[in-house]
Amino acid sequence: MSRRYFGTDGVRGCVGEAPITPDFCLRLGYAAGKTLVAHENLRPGERPAVIIGKDTRISGYMLESALEAGFSAAGVDVYLAGPLPTPAIAYLTRALRLQVGVVISASHNPFQDNGIKFFSAAGTKLPDAVELEIEARLDEPMGCEPSARLGKARRIDDARGRYVEFCKSTFPNELDLRGIKIALDCAHGAAYMVAPKVFHELGAELVLVGVEPNGTNINDKVGATSPQCVREAVLASGADVGIALDGDGDRIVMVDAKGGIYDGDKLLYVIAKAAQAQGAANGVVGTLMSNLGFEHAVTRLGLPFARAKVGDRYVLEMMHEKGWKLGGENSGHIICLDRHTTGDGIIAGLQVLAALRRQDTTLDAMCSDLVFYPQKLVNVPIKAGFAWASNDAINEAVKAATTELAERGRVLLRPSGTEPLLRVMVEGEDATTVDRVVHGIAEVVRAAAA
Repeated sequence: MSRRYFGTDGVRGCVGEAPITPDFCLRLGYAAGKTLVAHENLRPGERPAVIIGKDTRISGYMLESALEAGFSAAGVDVYLAGPLPTPAIAYLTRALRLQVGVVISASHNPFQDNGIKFFSAAGTKLPDAVELEIEARLDEPMGCEPSARLGKARRIDDARGRYVEFCKSTFPNELDLRGIKIALDCAHGAAYMVAPKVFHELGAELVLVGVEPNGTNINDKVGATSPQCVREAVLASGADVGIALDGDGDRIVMVDAKGGIYDGDKLLYVIAKAAQAQGAANGVVGTLMSNLGFEHAVTRLGLPFARAKVGDRYVLEMMHEKGWKLGGENSGHIICLDRHTTGDGIIAGLQVLAALRRQDTTLDAMCSDLVFYPQKLVNVPIKAGFAWASNDAINEAVKAATTELAERGRVLLRPSGTEPLLRVMVEGEDATTVDRVVHGIAEVVRAAAA
């Protein structure tokens, strides 16, 4: 059964356009609530309950109210947490023993977009089968429980404090951040009230950026998708390190004192290297987009490496499958399963800082043996439904390029999940060769798609 609404990270789109409309979210809350009730083995008199969190987009209030009404109509109690990072909702769902967590956010997208994603009682993304069941229920007429069985709603007053303490608990007890100056960019997003508390209470001196949300400035030239902002703050303030989170706080990019930018691959390498030195690592999961140089560096550490499909849910699935503790994406989603059930920008940042603190070193020194291969990505417009994977000309071009690059590079073709584009990516040791090969394949795709 194919998906109609759910993508790799919930339901997402432009606010006011299907499916991100109040009426759809009302029906989604009801369908999710009914699915929840059907799946839970509740004791007599026990009521199912969900927690709803959101980022700082102005549309969050509207969508929150619609979801709340839908869940209530289905007989599900609702706990409202207000603006909190996505991983905070995953944690609180577990900590409060609730059945489902719901996050209203479009992550790193601009404020015009929004989305809804779900977490299971275990604090992990919902299985595909459950999401498909929710989609099926959306086709059914929406009803309403009798008044005596309607869900109740209330605000959680201590949600923020609970999450701050949880994050701090993932940092080693014998260490602190005294004497470290951090430029912290919260992207005017969901972490703007909690991330500063976490790092400050562990002893760091902070230079704050992106902590004044107004409903429309989330991710606007700030945060993990615009690391130049925190880089400028580091250089201007003389900070030791910079940390940039995205709008919902589940991805991270860091900057060193000299202005060097460190993406998810580099940060995951630092964490893996430190864990391996302590005998606490057993393997690393990356994605199809992880740099080949990163893969080679991980294997030189003596750790096995595997690639999952792009998307943190697929990284997490492979981590569970292999029983490994570390995984992530070059975009900055980093999952430390010995610390949390999902990717968490704050917690990932704390693990990097703990590694630097233990060894009294810098990001630059920790990554001195990590050499990235030149990588080039070209987006080629294609028509909807174009069968690129079975096109002989494209397959021949990819085969020839793969043979030429041999073990010194790789080729990846991947359709965009949101636009009519085929992404052609090539990486290898030599930048000139990479540029020539990627444009050669792109031209073949353009000709075949014409």
